[in-house]
Amino acid sequence: MSRQVQITFDAHDPRALSTFWRDVLGYVHPAPPGVQLAEGADPLAAWDGFLERIGVPPEHRNARSAVEDPAGQGPRLFFQQVPEEKVTKNRVHLDVRAAPGLQGEERMAALEAEADRLVALGAKRLQRHEPAPPLEAGHLIMADPEGNEFCLD
Repeated sequence: MSRQVQITFDAHDPRALSTFWRDVLGYVHPAPPGVQLAEGADPLAAWDGFLERIGVPPEHRNARSAVEDPAGQGPRLFFQQVPEEKVTKNRVHLDVRAAPGLQGEERMAALEAEADRLVALGAKRLQRHEPAPPLEAGHLIMADPEGNEFCLD
C-alpha cells in the first residue's frame, strides 16, 4: 500500500513562501475547512476571515499555510513558521521539472527562461551546471525567497 507525501517547509513568512511556490508550480491555496469558495474568490482572503471567525489572534494568523496541486496528483506543500534562520545547505530539495524531454541548448534555453520567470517571483539564481552527456543533462540551482535551494531540471 502506497502512502501520500506532504512536503513541509520551515519559514519565517509562510504565506509569502507558499504564494511563491504556488506560482512556481501552478498550485492553489486550498479553501479553509468547511468553506466553499465562489469562482474567482481569493482563498487567502477566505483564510483571513476564517481565522478571525475562529478566534485566532492576528499575530498567529501567518503561522501556517499550504498549497495543493489543483489536479490532485502532486504532493501538498505545507509551510510552518519557525523563529530560527536557515543556516546550511538543504539536505532535501525539490527538483522543478521545467524542461522534460529537452536536451542540449534547447533544454538550457528553456531552463534559463524559467529561471528568469522565477527570479521575477523572488527566487535567486545560484549556479548553472552545463550538460555533460551521457549522465548530466544540465540544470540550474536556484533558491526560493527564504534561501531554500531547489533545482530547475
